[in-house]
Amino acid sequence: MRTQVGIVGAGPAGLLLSHLLYLEGIESVVLESRSRDYVEARIRAGVLEQGTVDLLTETGVGDRMKKEGMVHHGIELRFGGQGHRIDLHELTEGRAITVYGQHEVVKDLIAARLEAGGEVIFEAEAVDVESLDSQNPTVRYRKDGEDHELRCDFVAGCDGFYGVSRDSIPEGVLTVYERRYPFAWLGILAETPPSSEELIYTYHERGFALHSMRSPELTRLYIQCDPDDDIEDWSDERIWEELHARLATDEGWALAEGPIREEGRGITPMRSYAVEPMQYGRLFLAGDAAHIVTPTGAKGMNLAVADVRVLARALAGFYASGQTELLDRYSETCMRRVWLAQRFSWWMTAMLHRFDSSDEFQHRLQLTELDYVTSSRSAAKTLAENYVGLPMDLDLGTASTPVQGTSA
Repeated sequence: MRTQVGIVGAGPAGLLLSHLLYLEGIESVVLESRSRDYVEARIRAGVLEQGTVDLLTETGVGDRMKKEGMVHHGIELRFGGQGHRIDLHELTEGRAITVYGQHEVVKDLIAARLEAGGEVIFEAEAVDVESLDSQNPTVRYRKDGEDHELRCDFVAGCDGFYGVSRDSIPEGVLTVYERRYPFAWLGILAETPPSSEELIYTYHERGFALHSMRSPELTRLYIQCDPDDDIEDWSDERIWEELHARLATDEGWALAEGPIREEGRGITPMRSYAVEPMQYGRLFLAGDAAHIVTPTGAKGMNLAVADVRVLARALAGFYASGQTELLDRYSETCMRRVWLAQRFSWWMTAMLHRFDSSDEFQHRLQLTELDYVTSSRSAAKTLAENYVGLPMDLDLGTASTPVQGTSA
């Protein structure tokens, strides 16, 4: 098989890239190791930045998101038994976030690609990416027990942290940056209406907790736990007990319980990860294949979207003029946003989690930081601007507003 751009992975990054290339008249083939049913049901992130929402809408794949997504104009930081609202809308001149599950975005993108006659091959496991330093790189994959190869002009590695794309780059090319945290998130999906209209980030002596949602009928909840914990040791009763304790307020706020769906239950270790450069020869990495951020800042899927926006623009420039300038700068362009997102996610994580329950000095510092962020308009504005998403033109080197730092 021959195509212009071979895309490994049918997550949001790979599917959106294929869609953006289609709009530019560029052919692509997407290879996905899992079945369509699996990728459309895979529970992942659910907070979309303003720029992500705008891009999906502008490119014609945002209709269902606009109908079913929940627009949020604020978030709550809860500590010391009190809630403190950060008004995202007011602090960012009208910007907001939209809660809409990643698997719903995937459904919309798959439907759009298939409707347009796009080539998405499911249950096709990529096993190697070869000849990356040539003009004809090849992706070798297995489908129905048989070996196949996809020859292309360029390869986009959108196959996540454990995919083959990054591992196909020769040893010594990539510089790896990584930080592992001494805690994990235990997440559940509960069949109950959300107990709050907006997300609640809680700092508590027993550990972090997050109240989120996926729909008006489904609540997404997380609690900080030990990364070595066995999910089988966490009964429904124990989970709800911790959630009630950590999310409680002095005003008697009530958390609604409901049946816990098994597909939404799991423990995720926290880590930060990035590789540079995000390209080698004619292979370009995007999304989790190149970087992972802690979920506290809600940046994972949004970073993947930003990556492929840059890549699609660069590929369109190449096919229109033969120029490689934008392709050559792909990694440099993307990494500016990646490191800003890493910094914000690290800051949110450090502010809201207990690293050592016996360290009272650190505990008081975190409470002071939270008090400052919720009492200073400048500090709240910094959080809000980062949370709703830095400007999309940041990736073009022409951001119209300065990038704000975070308090330390």
